[in-house]
Amino acid sequence: MSRHSPAKRESLLHAALELFAEQGFAGTSTALIAKKAGVASGTLFFHFNSKDELIHALFQDVRARIEAHLRASLAADLPLPERFASAFAGLLHYFLDHPAEFKFVEQYHFSPLCARQDEPYRDHSPLRAILLAAREKGLVKDAPILVLEAVAFGPLVALAKEHANRQTPVDESMVRQTIAACWDGLQSRHCAV
Repeated sequence: MSRHSPAKRESLLHAALELFAEQGFAGTSTALIAKKAGVASGTLFFHFNSKDELIHALFQDVRARIEAHLRASLAADLPLPERFASAFAGLLHYFLDHPAEFKFVEQYHFSPLCARQDEPYRDHSPLRAILLAAREKGLVKDAPILVLEAVAFGPLVALAKEHANRQTPVDESMVRQTIAACWDGLQSRHCAV
């Protein structure tokens, strides 16, 4: 088996995901990742030039899985409110089903690594596109996209955190109520501040 084998690379990514979710980026060394993956310490550097490169590669991998899940949730022919509900519920379900990935994505999103690498993706996010289309049609507040994203993602992320960090049970009714609350908070009829 080649030292550049896809199986070893996948083992390293899987080990890194678990460790980053448990211990954070700073608390996880490359030696610990290699040990958890069951490979020699130097093997990690045959696949990734640095820990930062590993983190970026893991984010690309996780983001691809999330996007595939969202594509299955998105129905372009639905009216925007239903499209919003479908897409954001799909994201919340993904995070509830994959708490380690949720913890990793949240760490990445708020790290300096994201600021350098992720802007092109954010500009083409299908979730951002739904919010921008809803704003253009006057269905949601005429607010900066950052404000719309904060209102849309805030409750969703809070519920996913409760589940991931405290193993709080979340049922389908809670998911529906959270998504409805997000949409209610976004709607333009609530603009009187």
